Amino acid sequence: MTRPLIGLSTYREQARWGVWDQSADLLPTTYARSIEAVGGVPVLLPPTSPYAEAAGAVLARLDALVISGGADVSPERYGEQPHERTTSWRDDRDAWEVALLEAADEQGLPVLGVCRGMQVMAVQAGGVLDQHVPDLVDHDRHSPVPGFFGETPVSLAPGSRLASLLGTSLTVHCHHHQSVREHPGFTATAWADDGLVEAMEAAGDRLCVAVQWHPEMAADAGLFRGLVEAASSRTS
Repeated sequence: MTRPLIGLSTYREQARWGVWDQSADLLPTTYARSIEAVGGVPVLLPPTSPYAEAAGAVLARLDALVISGGADVSPERYGEQPHERTTSWRDDRDAWEVALLEAADEQGLPVLGVCRGMQVMAVQAGGVLDQHVPDLVDHDRHSPVPGFFGETPVSLAPGSRLASLLGTSLTVHCHHHQSVREHPGFTATAWADDGLVEAMEAAGDRLCVAVQWHPEMAADAGLFRGLVEAASSRTS
Protein backbone atom coordinates (compact mmCIF):
# COMPACT_ATOMS: atom_id res chain seq x y z
CA MET A 1 0.00 0.00 0.00
CA THR A 2 1.27 3.47 -0.87
CA ARG A 3 2.23 5.45 2.21
CA PRO A 4 0.25 8.72 2.36
CA LEU A 5 2.01 12.07 2.11
CA ILE A 6 1.19 14.35 5.04
CA GLY A 7 1.94 18.07 4.72
CA LEU A 8 3.08 19.97 7.83
CA SER A 9 3.23 23.77 7.92
CA THR A 10 6.53 25.16 9.20
CA TYR A 11 8.13 28.05 11.02
CA ARG A 12 10.34 30.56 9.21
CA GLU A 13 12.77 31.84 11.85
CA GLN A 14 16.33 32.93 12.44
CA ALA A 15 18.15 29.77 13.52
CA ARG A 16 21.64 28.55 14.38
CA TRP A 17 23.28 25.24 13.47
CA GLY A 18 26.91 24.35 12.92
CA VAL A 19 28.68 27.49 11.74
CA TRP A 20 25.45 29.06 10.38
CA ASP A 21 23.12 31.71 11.77
CA GLN A 22 20.47 32.55 9.21
CA SER A 23 16.79 32.41 8.30
CA ALA A 24 15.55 28.82 8.16
CA ASP A 25 12.37 26.87 7.49
CA LEU A 26 11.99 24.46 10.37
CA LEU A 27 9.70 22.37 12.56
CA PRO A 28 10.37 20.33 15.72
CA THR A 29 11.32 16.78 14.74
CA THR A 30 8.59 15.33 16.97
CA TYR A 31 5.99 16.19 14.31
CA ALA A 32 7.70 14.26 11.51
CA ARG A 33 8.48 11.33 13.79
CA SER A 34 4.84 11.16 14.90
CA ILE A 35 3.69 10.96 11.27
CA GLU A 36 6.38 8.41 10.38
CA ALA A 37 5.51 6.23 13.39
CA VAL A 38 1.95 5.68 12.13
CA GLY A 39 2.84 4.99 8.50
CA GLY A 40 2.78 8.41 6.88
CA VAL A 41 5.49 10.34 5.05
CA PRO A 42 5.97 13.88 6.41
CA VAL A 43 6.37 16.73 3.91
CA LEU A 44 7.38 20.15 5.29
CA LEU A 45 5.52 23.14 3.85
CA PRO A 46 7.31 26.49 4.29
CA PRO A 47 5.45 29.72 3.41
CA THR A 48 5.45 29.96 -0.39
CA SER A 49 4.04 32.78 -2.50
CA PRO A 50 1.80 33.44 -4.25
CA TYR A 51 0.08 31.71 -1.35
CA ALA A 52 -3.22 30.56 -2.87
CA GLU A 53 -1.58 29.27 -6.06
CA ALA A 54 1.21 27.47 -4.20
CA ALA A 55 -1.18 25.96 -1.64
CA GLY A 56 -3.44 24.56 -4.33
CA ALA A 57 -0.50 23.11 -6.23
CA VAL A 58 1.14 21.37 -3.29
CA LEU A 59 -2.04 19.99 -1.73
CA ALA A 60 -3.02 18.47 -5.06
CA ARG A 61 0.01 16.19 -4.50
CA LEU A 62 -0.60 15.45 -0.79
CA ASP A 63 -3.07 13.30 1.13
CA ALA A 64 -3.58 15.25 4.38
CA LEU A 65 -2.57 18.46 6.13
CA VAL A 66 -1.30 19.39 9.59
CA ILE A 67 -1.35 23.05 10.65
CA SER A 68 1.42 23.07 13.25
CA GLY A 69 1.96 24.99 16.47
CA GLY A 70 3.81 28.29 16.65
CA ALA A 71 3.48 32.01 17.30
CA ASP A 72 0.31 34.05 17.86
CA VAL A 73 -2.08 34.72 15.00
CA SER A 74 -2.29 38.39 13.98
CA PRO A 75 -5.33 39.98 15.68
CA GLU A 76 -5.97 41.97 12.50
CA ARG A 77 -7.23 38.72 10.97
CA TYR A 78 -10.17 38.67 13.38
CA GLY A 79 -10.70 42.41 13.71
CA GLU A 80 -9.21 43.12 17.14
CA GLN A 81 -6.38 45.22 18.53
CA PRO A 82 -3.37 43.36 19.96
CA HIS A 83 -3.40 42.50 23.66
CA GLU A 84 -0.21 43.62 25.38
CA ARG A 85 0.83 39.94 25.57
CA THR A 86 0.13 39.19 21.90
CA THR A 87 3.49 39.20 20.15
CA SER A 88 5.65 37.82 17.36
CA TRP A 89 2.95 37.04 14.81
CA ARG A 90 4.14 36.28 11.30
CA ASP A 91 2.00 37.71 8.52
CA ASP A 92 3.56 35.40 5.94
CA ARG A 93 2.80 32.29 7.96
CA ASP A 94 -0.76 33.45 8.71
CA ALA A 95 -1.43 34.02 5.00
CA TRP A 96 0.17 30.73 3.99
CA GLU A 97 -1.73 28.60 6.49
CA VAL A 98 -5.06 30.24 5.65
CA ALA A 99 -4.35 29.48 1.98
CA LEU A 100 -3.48 25.87 2.86
CA LEU A 101 -6.75 25.47 4.76
CA GLU A 102 -8.77 26.95 1.92
CA ALA A 103 -7.10 24.59 -0.56
CA ALA A 104 -7.66 21.63 1.80
CA ASP A 105 -11.36 22.54 2.00
CA GLU A 106 -11.61 22.71 -1.79
CA GLN A 107 -9.84 19.38 -2.26
CA GLY A 108 -11.49 17.56 0.66
CA LEU A 109 -8.23 16.68 2.44
CA PRO A 110 -8.17 15.46 6.05
CA VAL A 111 -6.88 18.22 8.36
CA LEU A 112 -5.42 18.28 11.88
CA GLY A 113 -4.71 21.57 13.68
CA VAL A 114 -2.21 21.60 16.56
CA CYS A 115 -2.26 24.45 19.13
CA ARG A 116 -1.79 27.55 16.94
CA GLY A 117 -3.21 25.36 14.19
CA MET A 118 -6.56 25.23 16.00
CA GLN A 119 -6.52 29.01 16.30
CA VAL A 120 -5.73 29.49 12.60
CA MET A 121 -8.53 27.10 11.66
CA ALA A 122 -11.02 29.03 13.79
CA VAL A 123 -9.93 32.39 12.36
CA GLN A 124 -9.98 31.08 8.78
CA ALA A 125 -13.60 30.03 9.39
CA GLY A 126 -14.52 33.53 10.65
CA GLY A 127 -13.93 32.94 14.35
CA VAL A 128 -12.34 35.03 17.09
CA LEU A 129 -9.61 34.33 19.66
CA ASP A 130 -9.18 35.24 23.29
CA GLN A 131 -5.71 36.71 23.32
CA HIS A 132 -4.51 35.84 26.83
CA VAL A 133 -5.83 32.76 28.63
CA PRO A 134 -4.84 33.84 32.18
CA ASP A 135 -7.33 36.71 31.81
CA LEU A 136 -10.07 34.04 31.53
CA VAL A 137 -9.01 31.36 34.01
CA ASP A 138 -6.77 33.27 36.45
CA HIS A 139 -3.82 30.87 36.18
CA ASP A 140 -1.01 30.09 33.74
CA ARG A 141 -1.03 26.27 33.75
CA HIS A 142 -1.81 26.18 30.02
CA SER A 143 1.53 27.88 29.30
CA PRO A 144 3.58 27.74 32.51
CA VAL A 145 7.04 28.99 31.49
CA PRO A 146 8.84 29.49 28.16
CA GLY A 147 10.16 26.26 26.71
CA PHE A 148 8.07 23.89 28.85
CA PHE A 149 4.67 22.26 28.47
CA GLY A 150 1.95 22.26 31.09
CA GLU A 151 0.03 19.05 31.82
CA THR A 152 -3.70 19.59 31.45
CA PRO A 153 -6.49 17.07 32.14
CA VAL A 154 -9.12 17.21 29.37
CA SER A 155 -12.55 15.66 28.91
CA LEU A 156 -13.73 14.74 25.41
CA ALA A 157 -17.34 14.69 24.27
CA PRO A 158 -18.67 11.11 24.12
CA GLY A 159 -19.58 10.17 20.56
CA SER A 160 -17.24 12.75 19.02
CA ARG A 161 -14.66 11.83 16.39
CA LEU A 162 -11.90 12.83 18.81
CA ALA A 163 -13.30 10.55 21.52
CA SER A 164 -13.31 7.69 19.02
CA LEU A 165 -9.57 8.25 18.55
CA LEU A 166 -8.51 9.08 22.11
CA GLY A 167 -11.22 8.09 24.57
CA THR A 168 -13.20 10.47 26.76
CA SER A 169 -10.45 11.67 29.09
CA LEU A 170 -6.69 12.08 29.08
CA THR A 171 -3.90 14.36 30.28
CA VAL A 172 -2.28 16.39 27.52
CA HIS A 173 0.74 18.65 26.97
CA CYS A 174 -0.20 22.31 26.51
CA HIS A 175 1.72 25.48 25.73
CA HIS A 176 -0.77 28.17 24.68
CA HIS A 177 -1.58 31.58 26.09
CA GLN A 178 -4.39 32.17 23.58
CA SER A 179 -7.58 30.21 22.96
CA VAL A 180 -10.57 30.01 20.63
CA ARG A 181 -13.59 32.10 21.61
CA GLU A 182 -15.73 31.62 18.49
CA HIS A 183 -15.44 28.73 16.02
CA PRO A 184 -18.15 28.90 13.31
CA GLY A 185 -18.59 25.62 11.46
CA PHE A 186 -16.92 23.64 14.24
CA THR A 187 -18.22 21.99 17.40
CA ALA A 188 -16.25 22.14 20.66
CA THR A 189 -15.42 18.57 21.65
CA ALA A 190 -12.87 18.78 24.49
CA TRP A 191 -12.49 20.95 27.57
CA ALA A 192 -9.84 21.47 30.23
CA ASP A 193 -10.79 21.04 33.87
CA ASP A 194 -11.11 24.85 34.10
CA GLY A 195 -13.70 24.89 31.30
CA LEU A 196 -11.41 26.17 28.54
CA VAL A 197 -12.17 24.76 25.08
CA GLU A 198 -9.29 22.46 24.12
CA ALA A 199 -10.52 20.89 20.86
CA MET A 200 -13.03 21.28 18.05
CA GLU A 201 -14.12 19.31 15.00
CA ALA A 202 -16.21 19.77 11.89
CA ALA A 203 -19.22 17.62 11.09
CA GLY A 204 -19.24 15.32 8.08
CA ASP A 205 -17.25 12.42 6.73
CA ARG A 206 -13.99 14.34 6.21
CA LEU A 207 -11.67 14.30 9.21
CA CYS A 208 -11.23 17.96 10.18
CA VAL A 209 -10.21 18.31 13.83
CA ALA A 210 -8.08 20.62 15.93
CA VAL A 211 -6.63 20.56 19.44
CA GLN A 212 -5.02 23.21 21.61
CA TRP A 213 -2.55 20.71 22.98
CA HIS A 214 0.55 19.10 21.45
CA PRO A 215 -0.12 15.44 20.58
CA GLU A 216 3.36 15.08 19.11
CA MET A 217 4.76 15.32 22.64
CA ALA A 218 3.01 12.38 24.32
CA ALA A 219 0.99 9.20 24.03
CA ASP A 220 -2.09 10.75 22.39
CA ALA A 221 -0.71 9.91 18.94
CA GLY A 222 -4.07 8.40 18.06
CA LEU A 223 -4.70 11.77 16.43
CA PHE A 224 -1.88 11.20 13.95
CA ARG A 225 -2.98 7.61 13.39
CA GLY A 226 -6.49 8.79 12.65
CA LEU A 227 -5.16 11.40 10.24
CA VAL A 228 -2.95 8.93 8.39
CA GLU A 229 -5.76 6.37 8.19
CA ALA A 230 -8.07 9.03 6.74
CA ALA A 231 -5.34 9.99 4.26
CA SER A 232 -4.77 6.34 3.34
CA SER A 233 -8.45 5.87 2.55
CA ARG A 234 -8.15 8.61 -0.09
CA THR A 235 -5.29 6.79 -1.83
CA SER A 236 -6.70 3.25 -1.73
